[in-house]
Amino acid sequence: MSTHLSTDQINAFQEDGYLIVPGLFDAEEAEILHAAAKADKAFGQHAYDLEDGEGGKAQLVLWNKAGEDLWGAIARCERVVNAMEALLGDEVYHYHSKMSIKRPRTGGAWSWHQDYGYWYQNGCLYPDLASAFIAIDPNTRANGCMQVLKGSHRMGRIEHGRFGDQTGADPERVEPAMKVMDLVYVELEPGDTLFFHSNTLHRSDQNTSESPRWSLLCCYNTKHNNPYKESHHPFYEPLEKLPDSAIREMGSRLFEAGTDFWDPANDETVGTGRD
Repeated sequence: MSTHLSTDQINAFQEDGYLIVPGLFDAEEAEILHAAAKADKAFGQHAYDLEDGEGGKAQLVLWNKAGEDLWGAIARCERVVNAMEALLGDEVYHYHSKMSIKRPRTGGAWSWHQDYGYWYQNGCLYPDLASAFIAIDPNTRANGCMQVLKGSHRMGRIEHGRFGDQTGADPERVEPAMKVMDLVYVELEPGDTLFFHSNTLHRSDQNTSESPRWSLLCCYNTKHNNPYKESHHPFYEPLEKLPDSAIREMGSRLFEAGTDFWDPANDETVGTGRD
């Protein structure tokens, strides 16, 4: 299923700093993503823990290369990449992907932050980056769904650092922003996708439910924003788009073969901490 964003959707992203596209991946594709994520041993073996300072523990697995596997097919599929190029107004390349894992009852919270609050340090001159946040499990308030401050990307980059027990955006700026901007709980069904700008303030609560919350994030930078210095994320290189049908084809082959869906030996994984 190819999805072309409308002018109204693009305008909404520019105004609000985010856009929710329900059913970007249909039920069959969502089932492929869910089954692959839960069956892939690499996620269990390479997830690293991020303590939230409140007794909870979030987990991430992060990789830079959009390779010749299921997760690379998602990051390179036309419906996601074309949407990103429409939203950011330029050719984009794969900056990195990550699986965000909140396990039942123990999944940790994320404090308020902007992705550009950290990516700024990687030599990106402009905040012209964005992420596609794809629900693998249902994302609900109970299991710690994403929260965004509507329109907060228009504040520009906020200072990030260590504030009290949390690492994130300066609360002196966040607290007054919360008084004048709408707080949106982004509840998603599997296959729904949230596109959000790198300066959009976002956070999430702990998972206090009995249900896991797995979500795949594919992050992109624009060609004109090629970093001026080396970091743990890549410089620009052309992204070879794949047809949307590649997801079903890749899923069929992998289920038939019974193999792992992502081999971390073929990619450079990034160490712990914020990216």
